[in-house]
Amino acid sequence: MSRTYEELEAEAASVSVEGWDFSWLNGRATEQRPSWGYQRQLGERMARASAALDIQTGGGEVLAGVPKRPPLTVATESWPPNVAKATKLLHPLGVVVVADSDEPPLPFADSAFDLVVSRHPVTTWWTEIARVLQPGGTYFSQQVGPASVFELVEFFLGPLPAEIHRRRHPDDARAQAESAGLHVTDLRLESLRTEFFDIGAVIYFLRKVIWMVPDFTVERYRPQLRALHERIQRDGPFVARTTRFLIEAHKPSTSSNR
Repeated sequence: MSRTYEELEAEAASVSVEGWDFSWLNGRATEQRPSWGYQRQLGERMARASAALDIQTGGGEVLAGVPKRPPLTVATESWPPNVAKATKLLHPLGVVVVADSDEPPLPFADSAFDLVVSRHPVTTWWTEIARVLQPGGTYFSQQVGPASVFELVEFFLGPLPAEIHRRRHPDDARAQAESAGLHVTDLRLESLRTEFFDIGAVIYFLRKVIWMVPDFTVERYRPQLRALHERIQRDGPFVARTTRFLIEAHKPSTSSNR
């Protein structure tokens, strides 16, 4: 039998959204993965590095999944619950976790790392990345692309202007990286299918990914949530398009910037 809206809301509104582990959504939502395999490529680069920095590590889950990390590996995170979770997960693996505000400057010296990585950063501070990279070093990142899951976002917020749809475009990332003195060697964008099978999955997702609907609370959006629940019950999963892009950039071996 189908679960009621009240049951699904109560469950999803009470579950913890700390960290960056989405396993609670197993069986309730699906997201197609990019073809490039970020975790595998991250592992390959980490195995070759001597000093690595993971910016905005979340709960540390992605970094913890790397088979071999450099002798010096540091992660930054700003949200206190995630700092605690990442510390608990990563310290036993020899990773130093630094609480950082995600605002410039990064709390590290110039040319401190030969590898800087970040999966789904909220903001990329390109000049700071260039500063802390050693000459010849690499920045490697998978990022959320333009208008990602906007079918869901606009269900709650209504149509958004074209300039909002254009934000987080990979062409802008390339321009900003090059302006900071980096050379972009790989840039790929993919549009991927995402499905939400019940309203509980939607509530959990919007509670966890707080920048999607910035003022989201269950109480504020309960009428829309009920309407979406009825739509899913009637028509099946709610389908949206997720966009992701992969970017790799290198700092020239002889840099005139630093």
